[in-house]
Amino acid sequence: MKKILVLGAAGQIGSELVPYLRNTYGADNVVATDVHRNCGPEITEGGPFITCDALDGAKLNEIVDKYKIDTIYNLVAMLSAKAEADPKFGWDLNMGVLFNCLEIAREKGVAVFTPSSIGAFGPETPMDGTPQDTIMRPKTIYGVSKVAGELLADYYVKRFGIDARGVRYPGIISYVTLPGGGTTDYAVEIYYDAIKKKTYSSNLKAGTFLDMMYMPDALKAAVEVMEADPAKLIHRNCFNVASMSFDPEIIANEIKKHIPDFTLTYDVNPMKQAIAESWPNSMDDTAAREEWGWNPTYNLETMTVDMLAKLKVKLK
Repeated sequence: MKKILVLGAAGQIGSELVPYLRNTYGADNVVATDVHRNCGPEITEGGPFITCDALDGAKLNEIVDKYKIDTIYNLVAMLSAKAEADPKFGWDLNMGVLFNCLEIAREKGVAVFTPSSIGAFGPETPMDGTPQDTIMRPKTIYGVSKVAGELLADYYVKRFGIDARGVRYPGIISYVTLPGGGTTDYAVEIYYDAIKKKTYSSNLKAGTFLDMMYMPDALKAAVEVMEADPAKLIHRNCFNVASMSFDPEIIANEIKKHIPDFTLTYDVNPMKQAIAESWPNSMDDTAAREEWGWNPTYNLETMTVDMLAKLKVKLK
């Protein structure tokens, strides 16, 4: 049975990936960590939990040794909009934690999962059906760190023979944890406001298409890529994974099927709009489908039904 360490357990992905992994591999086999304990009882009490700054490589080494860890899920990252406000710390955090993980992998033979993002692409990238292998010249420090992270992880794979893998996530939509400063946050917020206010003001323009994914598929992708047969993997860091692509008008119209009096307005955030326009409209995930069988479960219609049903219960 795997022995897994999750870094960044309090984040949008970590707060749901930890229970998912514990359900899959057993609660005692998944150690959750974050820089603080503000993670909720499901994370802190549902299995081993340790407060840890992932920039502290010595502390990470101690945890890996104590719990005999063989797989690290590195979810620590400062997202696009927040990182633009503090680019130095965004770089130091995103790259420093990854470097710690890769060094542990080199020394102790553990496997490492680190997600990349659509933010790794830039305006010179083909916007529609963005290929797995293409030009990547991002215009944000978040994107620069993601490209550098992909290259660094592949370097460690080739230079030291470690097992490092990842996926390029699109925007992730969840009813459990609110997003934390990303450009695609509107696609989560719109569901909350649809229920609470029956109106939403989008900070991205109509016609701004972005790839999105429902959290259950994001969790599935993280596990499936790490369980994939390494002999079949041509790519490793990182695979395009896709599920759906839409703009604010399309998601609003889907919500209106269930909340007919819902209205959408606009208050565009120039910084987020500029970032969104530098990212792909849709990614080609053929490599993930062919190399490890990627196949998303949810589309916009089925996700909207589930999101609204779950949020109506949560927001009572």
